[in-house]
Amino acid sequence: MQNMFPFFSLFASFCLLVWLTTKFSARSGHYSDALEERINAMLPQTQCGQCNFQGCLPYARAIVENRAAINRCPPGGQDTVRQIASLIGVDEVPLSTQLSSPEVKLVARIDEDSCIGCVKCIRACPVDAIVGAAKQMHSVLEKDCTGCELCLSPCPVDCISMQAAHLDVKQWVWTKPANDYRLHA
Repeated sequence: MQNMFPFFSLFASFCLLVWLTTKFSARSGHYSDALEERINAMLPQTQCGQCNFQGCLPYARAIVENRAAINRCPPGGQDTVRQIASLIGVDEVPLSTQLSSPEVKLVARIDEDSCIGCVKCIRACPVDAIVGAAKQMHSVLEKDCTGCELCLSPCPVDCISMQAAHLDVKQWVWTKPANDYRLHA
């Protein structure tokens, strides 16, 4: 039994070393993990991919690792950019125009005469903005649609198109004229 003591002592030391290594290496990423979670919570969780990442969590991770700008989330809009900038202590930047047109919000519209009720678009929508039942006509809840276009490709009859969102009084903004009009005295 005394010949086994050095073996057990060496084995216990090895286990302690492995445990300490994993414990402290996990702690070193603790701050970035917490920041990643907070940024992810600010994102709209549409998992639409408009930011060119596979979802909101990979985009949040890329922001923490300085691999992505904070202005790449069209569904979140400028409010999300503002929140993330405030959290990480950087200047707010305008929403990227390379990803979507900020002037016109596009939403999905279903041609009711062509819809066959296959429910493929319902399964593809990450925010449940499409409602309907199997073999029945579907409709898009415009206020919930983020314009991610994920519903377009699954549709077997191409009855879904992207169109400008309906503007109501709360969303309408007076646009400045293109010409510089001046009063002459």
